[in-house]
Amino acid sequence: MSSAPTLVWLRRDLRLADNPALTAALARRRPLVLLWLLDETSPGLRPLGGASRWWLHHSLAAFAADVARLGGRLILRRGPASVVVPGVAAECGADAVFWNGRHGTDEIAIDDDLTAHLHADGLAVESFRADLLHDPRELRTGTGGPYRVFTPFWRACLAHVAPAAPLPAPTALPTGPALPSEALDAFGLHPRAPDWSGGLAATWTPGEAGAAARLAIFLEKGIYSYSTERDRPDLDLTSHLSPHLRFGEISTAQVLAALDRRTPPPAAIDRDKFVAEIGWREFSHHLKFHFPDLASRNLQARFDAFPWVRDDALLVAWRRGRTGYPIVDAGMRQLWATGTMHNRVRMVAASFLVKHCRIDWREGEAWFWDTLVDACPAANPASWQWVAGSGADAAPFFRIFNPVTQGTKFDPDGAYVRRWVPELARLPAPAIHSPWTLPPARLAAAGVVLDRDYPKPVVDHAPARERALAAFAATAAEPPPERAPRRID
Repeated sequence: MSSAPTLVWLRRDLRLADNPALTAALARRRPLVLLWLLDETSPGLRPLGGASRWWLHHSLAAFAADVARLGGRLILRRGPASVVVPGVAAECGADAVFWNGRHGTDEIAIDDDLTAHLHADGLAVESFRADLLHDPRELRTGTGGPYRVFTPFWRACLAHVAPAAPLPAPTALPTGPALPSEALDAFGLHPRAPDWSGGLAATWTPGEAGAAARLAIFLEKGIYSYSTERDRPDLDLTSHLSPHLRFGEISTAQVLAALDRRTPPPAAIDRDKFVAEIGWREFSHHLKFHFPDLASRNLQARFDAFPWVRDDALLVAWRRGRTGYPIVDAGMRQLWATGTMHNRVRMVAASFLVKHCRIDWREGEAWFWDTLVDACPAANPASWQWVAGSGADAAPFFRIFNPVTQGTKFDPDGAYVRRWVPELARLPAPAIHSPWTLPPARLAAAGVVLDRDYPKPVVDHAPARERALAAFAATAAEPPPERAPRRID
């Protein structure tokens, strides 16, 4: 082996298997320095929310332990990448720096500037695609613009990108120079005084092994009825892979390869439905690349004139799961306790905030950003804009979910509501989804007094729906042109 090590800068790729930058570095047969950097100062990088910080702490701990078992060591540092990465390269005497690419425009700018700096210092730099099936810079419509509708986007993605076979995990990691490393606890990612993360810890196992276990459970139990039961929060048969994908503990290629190896294979409709959900993740990153301010600005300019309502009491009731609509409240309480919420209920809860309450979607996006363990800088705002009707390929604004109907359809026995809104546990289905419709004596027999044990609805569905539609109609009849995407060629 040459004595000059290879520096691998890890970002959203906290895994050993199917890690192209790591595999390529090992192929050089040099000592290896693995660096993870907490960069909270470089411009354009959105600070993580509380739940994501908790996940990151445990994901880093798990990855560092996996690296140590193979004889390596993970170096932790903090600071701007433009300073820390060249500094670590100089400390260890590296002659090359490898990383897996990122897809945000600000992240790309950081990486491009850093590449130029490292090249000027005489170092080789290589970047690899590891997070997405395609590079958002490469996939364009026939006219050269970004896709705004999912179906043609996904069709083009599948036609242009054949997922490569996942790379194997290494069996050993050659040790590089013994550089100083910051202590993980010093990053302050894990909540202290108070530690509110007990429910997260009881629900999740961050790390590569946890991701593999989640995938195995889904392929055993969930995939074979995915097309018919993925919308049932009471059955809980979704994959739960989103936070593992978010932090790169498993790759899309690994998920697809495991799905194709499954015996017996799932029905085509179940497979295609699940793979399309991976496609929506890809689409969100595509939008985030072309519209960097996705979390702060309407994609459809018409919504710039929408008369949002500022009502702090209503917003707090929604956050705390005290809206009086059990399916909404169950979802919001599940979110607070576990850092996740079933996808169907996410749509219902988001629609309720934006359309029943007419509270700006950005308020909801910010709350989800802080409380979701899978809060993704692309998928979170893209999904909120989809629900609000202001985004690309969005649900039309007049699609206003009736929370009672959604509850009775997707939680027919009330099991999901009983779990997360236990004060209603003794109510029968379907009335558990509309407790205010029961006579007071019937409620009292189940131990419920409205506005004492459980709130009455903070808004009435029918009038709220009409107010929302009227507000939408009052916006510009002829919307101004949609914003042009940012082009980075």
